[in-house]
Amino acid sequence: MTNSPMISFIVTLGPELFLLLFIAALFLVSICRRETEKTEWIAWTSLVGVLIAFAGLGSQGMFFADAYRVDGLSQFFKLAIAVGFCITVFNGKKLPGVEPFKRTDYYLMLALSTWGLMLLASAVELMTMFIALEISSYSLYSLISLRKGDKPAAEAAIKYILFGAAATAISLFGLSFILACAHTSYLGELTGKISMDCPIAMIGTTMFLISFFYKLALFPFHFWCPDVYTGATNETAAFVATLPKLGAVVALIRITNLVLPGVAMTDVLAILAALSMTYGNLAALAQKDVKRILGYSGVAHAGYVLMGLVAGTASGLAAAAFYGLAYVFMNLTCFWVIARISPTGENLELEDLSGMYKYAPAYALALAVGAFALVGMPPTMGFTGKLFLFTSLWGHGYDWLVILGAINTAFSIFYYLNLVRYAYTREAQSPRTIDLSPGARLTALGLAGIVLVLGCIPSSVYQTALAATRSIWGV
Repeated sequence: MTNSPMISFIVTLGPELFLLLFIAALFLVSICRRETEKTEWIAWTSLVGVLIAFAGLGSQGMFFADAYRVDGLSQFFKLAIAVGFCITVFNGKKLPGVEPFKRTDYYLMLALSTWGLMLLASAVELMTMFIALEISSYSLYSLISLRKGDKPAAEAAIKYILFGAAATAISLFGLSFILACAHTSYLGELTGKISMDCPIAMIGTTMFLISFFYKLALFPFHFWCPDVYTGATNETAAFVATLPKLGAVVALIRITNLVLPGVAMTDVLAILAALSMTYGNLAALAQKDVKRILGYSGVAHAGYVLMGLVAGTASGLAAAAFYGLAYVFMNLTCFWVIARISPTGENLELEDLSGMYKYAPAYALALAVGAFALVGMPPTMGFTGKLFLFTSLWGHGYDWLVILGAINTAFSIFYYLNLVRYAYTREAQSPRTIDLSPGARLTALGLAGIVLVLGCIPSSVYQTALAATRSIWGV
């Protein structure tokens, strides 16, 4: 290989290669200095990853026997994943829920999971997709159990592993059906081979999708979600709630629109979206634990994202990509506040938010913006994202799903605004000791600012998402 192709290879795969080097560095630190508590460099290094991912937005290429495709879609999601990883690492700088000597291991697993998601964004071959998903998943299984002295963490990890193993087994079984019928696992070659005329391949592809539905916490594959959020540390829950869902969305965009463009599959997706939205929102109404509320909220949002896939058009897929990014920022804003007002790492009940507007007005404002955005109220990113989703689906034979989505948005107002009500209208029973450092408060306001700015001026991000989704058809 000459220098030029080598440089092109390094530049095109910059985000993945950087993260791989980052993982190697963390591994060396982990085995050499297990007692270290100095993890500042990890957070700042993750910021370099964001810059590299941003620089690679226009990269394109096919690699590894055409199983790995770098295009607009993959680079859009890699940037979103890099940003989410960076925020998660900064969120976990103090990491009170993890023993100090395990913190480097924690970041190592976090980076490894992120690397798996980046591979998933570019994978265009089913076995490559499966391996990338497993790399991401196995790291998460370890992360969840790292909460110190907490039995629910072990229970959550076991539940996540068992349900994950079942989803993996079903997906592998489905993959065998696909290979038996279509004799290929490349997405490009599967186009046209998976149809109602070949029911075994159709069933196999549906089974293969279950692992991604599981990651997305889509009903009825959501059982792990609230318990894992509750059992994991606040920082881990922030990661589990956001980035793996981005990986699932990009994989579903590729599979459902290249392999299964038929009406039968969109009907299945529409029904799952309706059930997920309705169940998630109704279940969240009865919750008092803040992380369980966000867990069931995640089930509902999986349904919203699926609406873009049901539309099946470039604008629908762009809406799904935009909403996936919006969900990352909205959720990380809420989790940032949760981590700051529980400095010992405990789980919060709604009552624990009481009086926040007095002792931490910046956090109360950020939480309010995050909650309003999750509802879908203007002028936040959540409102714009839902508007894109609803308009992309309207007039494509699924108007009932748009109406149901609007009704579910109305349901969700109660439990999201409950967070704001406790923060602004209740008085604290006793003062809380929280992290009020200027950097933490500025970051909270910065995240809230991103949610508002991209809600008011979404054009550049939406157009990038639109160009990215068109790239999967080579348009």
